Amino acid sequence: MGAGKEIREVLIEAGISIDEVVDAALELYVPHPGVETRERAQEVFRRELDIALSDPNLALLIYAGLLLEEEGKRGRLPDMRSSDYERDLTYLIADEVIGMTIAKYIGGYKGIFDYVRYDKAKPGILGVLGPFMDDVIAGLIGGVSANMYTRAVFG
Repeated sequence: MGAGKEIREVLIEAGISIDEVVDAALELYVPHPGVETRERAQEVFRRELDIALSDPNLALLIYAGLLLEEEGKRGRLPDMRSSDYERDLTYLIADEVIGMTIAKYIGGYKGIFDYVRYDKAKPGILGVLGPFMDDVIAGLIGGVSANMYTRAVFG
């Protein structure tokens, strides 16, 4: 799946395009100083996303989510039945922890708050991703959005 590829390529192979990530992020866009228009928000979000995706630590967290998703689809997650994975049971919080970790890593505590917004609303591609990847991508969007809103004021 990964073998020396950039995380963007790995995401695309998993059926997740950067455009879909940006589109999902902009579904919950709120005008803010520095990102007063949707066009400006898209530009700043993409810039912040580029910065985030250049970090190898973040790439590995995203990759971990992809691997967990694949193993879940195959019914090979330890101590979990396939039916439990497919239903995204409420007692399963590892996916939420990964999403929050990604959001906080990128955008600090503000990233976690934005992660929660996206995780609850599930805009765009988040509504069709599996139990791990919806949280991974919500964490990515949440962290990047937090940085977008914070840094746009100063940019």
